[in-house]
Amino acid sequence: MKQRKSIFSGNKRTLLLAVIAFILLLFSAVGSVRAALTYYSENYTAQMETYDIGVTLVEKSAQSTKDISSRDYSKSNNDWKQTQGALLQDMLEETNGKLILGRNYVEELAVKNSGSIEEYVRVYVSKNWTNADGNKETTLAPSLIELHLTQNGWLIDESASTEERTVLYWPNILKPGETTAPFSDTLKIDDSIGKKVTTTTTTEGGLTTITTKFNYDGVQFNIDAQVDAVQTHNAVDAIKSAWGIDVEITENGTLSLVQ
Repeated sequence: MKQRKSIFSGNKRTLLLAVIAFILLLFSAVGSVRAALTYYSENYTAQMETYDIGVTLVEKSAQSTKDISSRDYSKSNNDWKQTQGALLQDMLEETNGKLILGRNYVEELAVKNSGSIEEYVRVYVSKNWTNADGNKETTLAPSLIELHLTQNGWLIDESASTEERTVLYWPNILKPGETTAPFSDTLKIDDSIGKKVTTTTTTEGGLTTITTKFNYDGVQFNIDAQVDAVQTHNAVDAIKSAWGIDVEITENGTLSLVQ
């Protein structure tokens, strides 16, 4: 699994925090599912006004609700605390360990403010397929990986979204200890994939054998969920510096995108 480097950017009043969880599940069986955090430029903490800022990715399955990955900065200790977990560990318990195509599995993902200051949050969700060799499987559309987005209060940045990637913003100030509404609620793999087979017929000694092979045996689906948080202080400039977008914020703190 690739790890990406993320560098803090912006002026001294900008606080940016990111946590990435990577979902990897073998199509025909449950594989090693891991969540990984980004790297950070620790030098930047010496150049900015530091606060106890934190963000956590929260997952609810049919079996449990738990924090998956988190990244929190402590001003008093002058260090970063992070946790790494695994997504989808409980997903297949709904179906006795076997993946059933076309089934809506419970997969609620939300963001929690695990710091001590108010913040705005953004989520990147990307989807793709890889084959048994680890290369991207371009013959399968990302839309076949149906992570259903609730849009329950979330804003989707259509201008920044593609077939593989969706960018969402929580428009309200997220206070310490609060959790957003889920931005997803179910996960389904389109059952049309199971109908893509190759059939061969051989005859030997008067015996005819028909062999059916699943065309995508061994493929993997990948979901990359990245969460960013920015302080609310001087928010318009902070968001422009950290995220590179223009926003408007009302007197009550509601964020909207400027297209």
